[in-house]
Amino acid sequence: MAQPPELSAVEAAALWVAHLTAYAPLVEIAEVGPGDVVLINAASSSVGLAAISIVRRLNATPVALTRTRRKADLLLRLGAAVIVTDEEDVVGRTHALTAGAGARVAFDAVAGPALTTLLHALAPGGIVVQYGLLSQEPMLFPLDVSARKLTITGYRLDLATDTELRRRAYRFVKDGVAAGAIRPVVADTFPLSAAAAAHAVLERNTHVGKIVLIP
Repeated sequence: MAQPPELSAVEAAALWVAHLTAYAPLVEIAEVGPGDVVLINAASSSVGLAAISIVRRLNATPVALTRTRRKADLLLRLGAAVIVTDEEDVVGRTHALTAGAGARVAFDAVAGPALTTLLHALAPGGIVVQYGLLSQEPMLFPLDVSARKLTITGYRLDLATDTELRRRAYRFVKDGVAAGAIRPVVADTFPLSAAAAAHAVLERNTHVGKIVLIP
């Protein structure tokens, strides 16, 4: 993908994979639009951060789920409401943020018990787009999924074979960058020779955004 003129080379390196991953689940599958509330777990990941900017670009409200308060301030500065999952009741806080209605959309990178929680937090007719498996634990399937007409759908990025999807995604992200609505978050940069140190940062999971290696 080309480097948008509005971004540095480092920012462009951090842009495409995360934002193209988040595009189809939010724009084309869930059809997020004005007034929607979207729950985003693993929100401090590069894809989670991309989802926040895309949801805001669609004039909807992103609600970032993060385990601790350590990353909450940055998520707030990026324009998301924040639920700290180790301290707060996700379902209760979601209903408080939506005047009791629940969220219409959830964007799930975790699965396991977290997916069960997201289903409980959805409004009737809501949808979960599940794209990651960070949890290795089983999910308990709520008995009222059918009664509340909820949808659970999986997603896997496959732009290589769907050229029309790639074209639409590229245009959406490029236009968002040009408008100043989309900008990648770069946590840190390392020279390529320090790749091991970069991996150590990733394993500590204290960063927010992309780690970029510079040749």
